Amino acid sequence: MATSIRCGFFLFVFLFSFHTAIAFSYEPELGSARVVFQTNYGDIEFGFYPSVAPKTVDHIFKLVRLGCYNTNHFFRVDKGFVAQVADVMGGRTAPMNLEQKLEAEKTIVGEFSNVKHVRGILSMGRYSDPDSAGSSFSILLGNAPHLDGQYAIFGKVTKGDETLKKLEQLPTRTEGIFVMPTERITIHSSYYYDTKVDSCEREKDILRRRLSESAREIEKWVRYFVIESFFFSPVL
Repeated sequence: MATSIRCGFFLFVFLFSFHTAIAFSYEPELGSARVVFQTNYGDIEFGFYPSVAPKTVDHIFKLVRLGCYNTNHFFRVDKGFVAQVADVMGGRTAPMNLEQKLEAEKTIVGEFSNVKHVRGILSMGRYSDPDSAGSSFSILLGNAPHLDGQYAIFGKVTKGDETLKKLEQLPTRTEGIFVMPTERITIHSSYYYDTKVDSCEREKDILRRRLSESAREIEKWVRYFVIESFFFSPVL
């Protein structure tokens, strides 16, 4: 009887440890899309977890495709914790067109999961309302278990850890609860590609997207200044 109890106890411990290990090592599958932010300190590439946070992924990816993160910046860099991208509504230096504004004004339902907040993970920023996430998100610079289940994880960094290390070395200032860089970390431009595409075609596609994003941004600036000069030029 005692032997059976001991065997049962050890079996329970084994199964509990096994399931705990699976829970802690769980990593969802990345989708094939990749996004690259080109900053003044280097590139950061990331992928999405569509099976974990499908609505969040759709929203962020659409913002990327519309060029909303171009000329935006990282307003927060807390070494060992997070590097946070500003909300595009107030973080960009370039004006936004109507389509960009309509998407940027949306908020997304909180898609919380059991994926862990560890270095490289992408996690949505939000206010106290769990369904208030917009376009601001954090890149984890270390493990933050206190965030688990509280903020929507939607992807992870696939390349660019050396860029993140550069950001962590920048001088900062403290403003309330935020640790912020003393100089602007600009996302000059962004582009995306699909890892399933043949490598040669992928390189061509990336180049086309870079040129397209640059041309689109220049065109917006030109329209903006033409309109501004028309309405605000002094009357002779």
